Amino acid sequence: MLDLSKLDFSKGNGLVTVVTQDARSGDLLMVAHADREALERTLATGEMHYRSRTRGLWHKGATSGNVQRVVSLAADCDGDAVLARVEKAGPACHTGQETCFGPGRLDALVALDATISERAAQAPDPGQKPSYTRRLLDDRNLRLKKIGEEAAELVTACADGDKARAVEEAADVLYHLLVAVRPLGITLDDVKQVLARRAAPPPR
Repeated sequence: MLDLSKLDFSKGNGLVTVVTQDARSGDLLMVAHADREALERTLATGEMHYRSRTRGLWHKGATSGNVQRVVSLAADCDGDAVLARVEKAGPACHTGQETCFGPGRLDALVALDATISERAAQAPDPGQKPSYTRRLLDDRNLRLKKIGEEAAELVTACADGDKARAVEEAADVLYHLLVAVRPLGITLDDVKQVLARRAAPPPR
């Protein structure tokens, strides 16, 4: 995952800069520092550890529960900074904010996918009218019909050169697409992984 021997700790008097990013949303969570010991602990436990000039070695979330589980660690080209992509269990900032830079820029598609996931996990309540998403999830023919209808409306808007309507229809297609594939166990992350593979440069 990360070769510590390739890092240059000398530039920062034994420390490297760590930029921590939410692996799902892409939000920048925080910037901190780590020494070799902190990164060794990170690699050994799978959870982020940092080195503070005032607090010393610290395990993120050890007291708050807001741990950061490592998805990937990558060094920059100079070897004096590390990008840590993580799954967070709670706010990253000690102030209670989602990020140390404010409330964060929640990716709308990530939020939508999370909402669909919640709807899919909820057991139907006989005494309550199901949400539109729940109705689609429960009715295969309806969800397939709707994605076809929304795609046709997008095609029409594009053919008419109607930018405002095309944007709205594109949003509808994305929503219905994510609902259509959810019963197959497919999430937004699965789709993004395919796109990432396709965008990767071919091997030399």
